Amino acid sequence: MEQSNLPQQHYHIPALLPQTLEGLDIKPSGVYVDCTLGGGGHTRAILRLLDPAAGGRLLSFDQDCQAIERAEADGELAGNAAFTAVHGNFRYLRNFLRYYGVESVDGILADLGVSFHHFDDPGRGFSFRWDGPLDMRMNPQAEHSAATLLAEATPERLAEIFRLYGELPQARQIARAIERRRQQAPIATVEELLATVRPLISPRKEKKELAQVFQALRIEVNDEIAALRSLLEQALRALRPGGRLAVITYHSLEDRLVKNFMRTGNLEGRLEKDFYGRPLSPLRPVTSKAVTPDDEEIERNPRSRSAKLRVATRI
Repeated sequence: MEQSNLPQQHYHIPALLPQTLEGLDIKPSGVYVDCTLGGGGHTRAILRLLDPAAGGRLLSFDQDCQAIERAEADGELAGNAAFTAVHGNFRYLRNFLRYYGVESVDGILADLGVSFHHFDDPGRGFSFRWDGPLDMRMNPQAEHSAATLLAEATPERLAEIFRLYGELPQARQIARAIERRRQQAPIATVEELLATVRPLISPRKEKKELAQVFQALRIEVNDEIAALRSLLEQALRALRPGGRLAVITYHSLEDRLVKNFMRTGNLEGRLEKDFYGRPLSPLRPVTSKAVTPDDEEIERNPRSRSAKLRVATRI
């Protein structure tokens, strides 16, 4: 398994960049939030459209200290008067906005994908492509890693994680295999996990199903669905009337949640209507369906293949 000579590539290639900027409808004097700074691709593009002299401002969040350090060492970002790097989880959006003296914003972006840096660093354990510790924490200071999860979760909980977050039909079998393996020795590395689950993976679907296994663990370790639910509710309160919410998702669970929220304005997807049967949602979707990458973008950036962008306006 490959452990060195990592591919030299950009820290992160932002997915659906032109479509995202169009969806946010950037105003030079507006105040915006990038909830997922990562490698700074979307952040840089937004900053180029802002005028700090006119009050333009961008607050970019990331819970990974490495992303914040990179941004603070980047002359284009740190040297821009409109830019503020926020070291924190976007689930605490409104608390941080208040801390920085921001009452409301004109646009909020969340690109929920994992950055290239996370995938391509064996020490972070996000990818099955090379061996390393089973970490998967987006916040390296967080208490529980993927190895901790595999050591402590019940087989029933593991099966639920693989079924819900990985959509794996063999979720129970994988959970039982992990239980048998950990009774002999802890599963602490990528290679040890692969040796445990590979016998249950179809050779014809190996790449896809291994990705689903790792996705499921990553979502649970980082509590990603709960964080997204919290973000959506807070974004609704933080946006000014006419402000835009843009979210890029990479799997069906996230997309379904975002779609229903943008349609109804609540996490349950319950559409309320007035006496005349007119929708009462505080959000209005900008497009009737999700925006996806074209063939040219997928060829240039294969990791954008599963990206779906949805945009809504605060009424």
